[in-house]
Amino acid sequence: MTTTGLAIAPDVVDVVALGESMVTFLPSRPGRLADVPSFDRAIGGAESNVACVLAAAGHSTRWVSRVGADGFGDHLVEAIGAYGVDVASVRRDPARPTGIYFRTAGDRATDAHEVAYYRAGSAASAMTVENLDLDAVRAGRVLHLSGITAALSGDCLDLLRELTAPRAGRPLVSFDINHRPGLWRDADGPRVLLELARGADIVFVGDDEARQAWGLHGARAIRDALPEPEIVVVKQGRGGATAFDSDTDGFLCEDATGTATVVRALKVDVVAAVGAGDAFAAGFLSATLRGLPVRDRLRHGHLMAAAALTVPGDLATPPARDHADRLAALDDAGWGTLRLGPGWTTADARADEEVRTP
Repeated sequence: MTTTGLAIAPDVVDVVALGESMVTFLPSRPGRLADVPSFDRAIGGAESNVACVLAAAGHSTRWVSRVGADGFGDHLVEAIGAYGVDVASVRRDPARPTGIYFRTAGDRATDAHEVAYYRAGSAASAMTVENLDLDAVRAGRVLHLSGITAALSGDCLDLLRELTAPRAGRPLVSFDINHRPGLWRDADGPRVLLELARGADIVFVGDDEARQAWGLHGARAIRDALPEPEIVVVKQGRGGATAFDSDTDGFLCEDATGTATVVRALKVDVVAAVGAGDAFAAGFLSATLRGLPVRDRLRHGHLMAAAALTVPGDLATPPARDHADRLAALDDAGWGTLRLGPGWTTADARADEEVRTP
């Protein structure tokens, strides 16, 4: 897949990300929400996370959404804009609040993890085809969306159906499944997510999500259920990630069979397992915009995810582009022994000085 041949107008950016962002409150210490005495404020939102990471990595990005006409809305717009993201198309809603949520310090995959959302009736849930600037939404080489938006309201679902519908001259549509069962008001969520994914060009999905939503087991089964997208990326946790591409010639890369490219995950000293999926998508899209081969797109996804995994919040400083390129270019043995820990993206050192054997 390439991104060449797209008409570039003066106001077109590399990536437009549309979706809800919320003010996040991170605990000052581990423990139950009932026991945590104080919280630190941050920002969180799958789509804006992608926009922020890409902007920090040197791409032009735009975030489109709605926030309340309140202090939390002010904070979101200012904080996301501070990453270099264009926030001029974010609308303010005087009648609805900005969403917020609190979470514990535990891993999301454990029973001890708690999240308390206060997003019902939020400004973002009132996004419609009519109240957003669709010209600004479509003025990107890539439009990044996620299944979270579709679950917020019927109007939001209609908006995503409009944006994923076949349309002459539309941008490349990137869609992260982001299955959140608790957000869906009925049992139609899995069917809707499959429908929207089939309208996208690039799809990101975790194998655990596919099992839970669609009862699918294995990367090949997921690709068979999603034959329409040009690229389907299946994230397999510690097992790595597999990309299926419509190019029938295959790829000269590690563990490539036919149209499937597999890159194993990095060894990472994890601080918090939050934001990694969004960072992975950002890394993959960054490499896609640069026209890199699929193996390198997956490796850049893993590197961006490793940056997120080694900080406590959703957003991390990405590695400098030349640094990431050096790591992505390692041979299979070097990639397999690479281990990354906190601070690895900011260290001013050669790539081989940051390789630590287990």
